[in-house]
Formats: sequence, C-alpha cells, structure tokens
Amino acid sequence: MKTHKGIKKRVKVTATGKVKFHKHNKGHLQSNKSGNRRRRLRGTKTITSPWATKMITMLGHCAR
Repeated sequence: MKTHKGIKKRVKVTATGKVKFHKHNKGHLQSNKSGNRRRRLRGTKTITSPWATKMITMLGHCAR
C-alpha cells in the first residue's frame, strides 16, 4: 500500500504505537483567542482511537 503523504507530514507514530499530532488553529490570529484556548492548543496530542490504527495503515511501511 502506498504511503499517504498528507498524513506522513502531519502525524508521527511513537515507539509504543500511539499517534502524535499537533493541534490546529495555532498558525495566526492569536490575539483574539483567549489564553485558555491558546494553552489548550500548546504541545502535541495523541490519538488512541480506531482512527489511530487507520492512520498507521495509511502510513504503510513508514510507520515501522
């Protein structure tokens, strides 16, 4: 199966098999977002749902 290039650019698979990604809505226009909202958007999040296994299969051999 071919690698899905869009997912390859946006997510990373950890050694334990979780999928890490950066939250969106952080690029610009920060001044009209509240501090709590900006704090929630900080850092990386993980996906552990059935979507994670689908993303790993879409990554193909790059996930290993």
